Amino acid sequence: PHCSNNNPYASFGATLARDEEQNLWSTPHDVTHTEADDDRVLYNMIVVRNQLDKDSEEWQKLNYDIYTLRQTRKEVRSRWKHILDDLGFQKEADSLLSVTKLSIISDSQNMGKARDILLKLSEETNIFPTSWELSERYLFVVDRLIALDAADEFFKMASVVYPKRPSGERVDDSQKAPQC
Repeated sequence: PHCSNNNPYASFGATLARDEEQNLWSTPHDVTHTEADDDRVLYNMIVVRNQLDKDSEEWQKLNYDIYTLRQTRKEVRSRWKHILDDLGFQKEADSLLSVTKLSIISDSQNMGKARDILLKLSEETNIFPTSWELSERYLFVVDRLIALDAADEFFKMASVVYPKRPSGERVDDSQKAPQC
């Protein structure tokens, strides 16, 4: 039986659960999460899941989707980290990849260039999974690379380490709904 929520102490246990859900990026207690679109998508999935009965099929499906999304994000982050390490940014990699609500674009003139490079990365390399939507988070990372004069090197390295699959091997195109 569900108790009504007028118990003033009811929220104490919930604080911990809420901390877990701040974990929108990849791991619990990851303070680097930003209120970006992809975070909101994940957050909404979590909210819906938490309203469902844990034994239900919908709960299990949503739980799996949430897990998959987090794993994909971890994988993308580790690909970026791998390239940053290769470029000699081992010490700075984590801070370069850390994006918080307080992160700012260093130079608004770089915004267009950062967007172009991010687009090139998504179209010409395999650093993002094919289903990935461009993430605001990585716009900040590219902006930092531009400031360090390393964006072009990063792109070259990504092309080598994560080359785009030949178009004959595209797995996802057949699954996409035809555009009307």
